[in-house]
Amino acid sequence: MVDHKVYYDVFTPVNFIVRSAAVYGDKDAVVYKDRRYSYQEFFGRINCLASALLKIGIGKGDKVAFICPNTPPILEAHFAVPMIGSALVSINIRLSSQEILHIINHSDAKVLFVDNEFSEVVKPILNELTAVKTLINICDLSDEKPLNGMEYEEFLNTGSDNPVEISIEDEYEVASINYTSGTTGFPKGVMYHHRGAYLNALGEVMETGLNFRSVYLWTLPMFHCNGWCFPWAVTAVGGTHVCLRRVVAEEIFRLVETENVSHLCAAPTVLIGMSTYAEKNHVRLTSTLEVITAGAPPSPTIIQNMEAIGTNITHVYGLTEVYGPHSICAWQPKWDKLPVEEKAMKKSRQGVPHTIAMYMEVVDPKSMTPVPRDGKTMGEILMRGNNVMLGYYKDPDATAKAFEGGWFHSGDLAVVHPDGYVQIMDRQKDIIISGGENISSVEVENIIYRHPEVQEVAVIPTLDPKWGEVVKAFVVPKDGCRPSSEDIINFCRDNLAHFKAPKTIEFGELPKTATGKIQKAKLRDKEWKETDRGITESLKK
Repeated sequence: MVDHKVYYDVFTPVNFIVRSAAVYGDKDAVVYKDRRYSYQEFFGRINCLASALLKIGIGKGDKVAFICPNTPPILEAHFAVPMIGSALVSINIRLSSQEILHIINHSDAKVLFVDNEFSEVVKPILNELTAVKTLINICDLSDEKPLNGMEYEEFLNTGSDNPVEISIEDEYEVASINYTSGTTGFPKGVMYHHRGAYLNALGEVMETGLNFRSVYLWTLPMFHCNGWCFPWAVTAVGGTHVCLRRVVAEEIFRLVETENVSHLCAAPTVLIGMSTYAEKNHVRLTSTLEVITAGAPPSPTIIQNMEAIGTNITHVYGLTEVYGPHSICAWQPKWDKLPVEEKAMKKSRQGVPHTIAMYMEVVDPKSMTPVPRDGKTMGEILMRGNNVMLGYYKDPDATAKAFEGGWFHSGDLAVVHPDGYVQIMDRQKDIIISGGENISSVEVENIIYRHPEVQEVAVIPTLDPKWGEVVKAFVVPKDGCRPSSEDIINFCRDNLAHFKAPKTIEFGELPKTATGKIQKAKLRDKEWKETDRGITESLKK
């Protein structure tokens, strides 16, 4: 009998840092402000963090929470915490005290690392933390230690940079718990396993062209789906991480040029900010910047504007429950000669399954059979495969509901085009049912984005005594512009079927998540209060 270890090893993304430290030891691994860590130094710091955690009794199955922007400590935690068999809980820095309290207590976190900028949000709940035994201050903006605990660098010094044994026996052990945005009630804890994180990271490498020459700028929060697995993906190829504390367009463009950034990920709203800044300041990139976008369906207009300044946009689609990207709008060579506008339309689709994902279907919600490939018939996107979560932490009922029928149910409504490419039309809660007709809020938004005086838009249904629901648009005008409601409504009526045009327009800022995704749920709550729209059942009829 041959020892299975001869032909089998556990998949874990932690192994990526071990290899890159050995192969690219002297190469820049992490850049932040005036600091530069080589791969050997990065690996040493990871080992220090891992061994320091072991010294205070943290190990297999324990949870370690971080409230930290995109600075080196959270990047180091992506390797050190799962290295010792613990699970990383990276918390949204924009959450309220009560939301943070729920996540920390629900996850059973025993250690809490807090960047001192966010200590004031944590202080009110310190006495209510049920499992936390150790507090660590991350002192980046100042030397203040507002919480009763060591400073991060001080804590690292209690450990050793000698390699820590990777304590993973089963690749389905929990590597991290990512909490959803919690648009309805408290967020749910999505459990990632080592196998899924490993494979999804390699998928990112293959799909985005990362290699040892790549320089990746951290515009996407690492607390969001573990940064779509890019902490592990960039490290796997020996690329360079450029950390960025705040997402500011001017600083993005400065770093792109000074650090020769090749890749970044961003939600469409970040791209809007970048393109607006570029237009005002006549920015044109000296080399092509690969931009991966997701979080909301990007309008063709946004894609066109970004590519005009020297970027190449790749659109991916997924959810927290599938480690971030599950599908990609894979480019076809035959599209190269298409007009610019048509190229942008192609790129705005959600595309085909990721290399390592494979399984994605759009089905009729009632019959669970695939919809026709006609680009018109809507159904729900279902997914399964190695990059689907283990389930929701301590929530078997929600897990069972999400996995009904042997698939993960996304809640996203889409069509399938004749070429097999999927295009999201809406979330189930965002579809507008007016006079028995289904109206895609995304379709209406894409038209409004074409208006020359509109910077951002969100479309939702609102109540109507005659039609049941009608379209309402929330619009952020471009600086210096004052479009009227009539202007925008008429623009829509000129480019859409009249029943799809908004009946009302409201101007003002839009609520957003920490990743820049527009929170339509808050807009719906404002319009609908406690009304139950019964969308899912309506779609099944």
